[in-house]
Amino acid sequence: MSSPGYRLVAAARELNLSERFFGRFRRVGLRGVLADLNRVGEHVTVPGEAPIAGMAWQKDDQDTHRWFPQGITTSADAYGADPSGGMFEGHDVVMASWYGHGWLGWLHFGSRISVIDWSDEGEGPPRYRHVLLVEPRRFLWFHRLRPVRVHAGGIVWYGKHLFVAGSSNGVRVFRLDDIVRVRNRVRTKGYRYALPQYTLYVAEQDEGEDRMTYSFMSLDRAGDEDHLVGGEYGRKGGSHRLIRYPIDRDTELLGTDDDGRAVPVDFHDRQIARMQGAVVADGTWFVTSSNGEGNPGDLWSGTPGDFTRHRGVLPTGPEDITYLPQRRWLWSLTEWPGRRWVYAIDADRWRTGPNDPS
Repeated sequence: MSSPGYRLVAAARELNLSERFFGRFRRVGLRGVLADLNRVGEHVTVPGEAPIAGMAWQKDDQDTHRWFPQGITTSADAYGADPSGGMFEGHDVVMASWYGHGWLGWLHFGSRISVIDWSDEGEGPPRYRHVLLVEPRRFLWFHRLRPVRVHAGGIVWYGKHLFVAGSSNGVRVFRLDDIVRVRNRVRTKGYRYALPQYTLYVAEQDEGEDRMTYSFMSLDRAGDEDHLVGGEYGRKGGSHRLIRYPIDRDTELLGTDDDGRAVPVDFHDRQIARMQGAVVADGTWFVTSSNGEGNPGDLWSGTPGDFTRHRGVLPTGPEDITYLPQRRWLWSLTEWPGRRWVYAIDADRWRTGPNDPS
């Protein structure tokens, strides 16, 4: 660990634009989406040694080449190990992020989240709905809803906020109470619900430092202070780093100094190649890594610089990862068309094991 020359800087918000925007749309929040779910997944057996429960998407989502799933978070992230059981108003909610695949998809569709009302097998199928991420824009007296064009490789639900990884540009922030119902779906690419961006943190670094890429994110609630964990995807020989920022429990945003700068509390260079997600669960770090389409993924456990590799125990195309402390489950998801699953892993089983550093 070293003192990094990296930071996330809070951007100024255009308050007048937000006020005008919400004067033209009806805010329904997350509660409104959960009351209007329109898609049905199914419980399935997920390939691999590690998954213990999982779901597949509705067939058009399972097979589409237009959208690719990436990030994952749950209501347990939002509320922690509290008496509610980490639920949102009695619902076990899982959220997944997707990005519009390809140049045209990135330009035209941007990114979205899926709000999933999870149910265990035997309690009925999981139901969900997609919500488009948008960025309010104004031209003269016209208000536009521009798609948020990020890879969305990781998401974190913390209180009323949703943090979305923005790659080398930093981190986007959304308020889930701000979800709006749109009457004219032409404005939102056919989506009934849209979530406007609240603010963003711009990635900066000291002169001479390589730019940090926020490929994925998770939440660390261990200790007296909560942290946003960020990480970087990189191929073998490339850059693959892990970083943690403090979260202010009162504002539910990053802890910043008087100049709006969030400074990391620790930084770990030269970690695992092809990392897709990292989370800290009761002091143990868990990392997912991919090995190319068609090849099983790896799960790693331990601490930065001292990981145990569980080779090939994940399905192909593993992505982001999060932790549900009430069940001591890890949650992850996969991206490849026709082989897309959202699945749970028993965290305790994989905390230790035979080391395979190859």
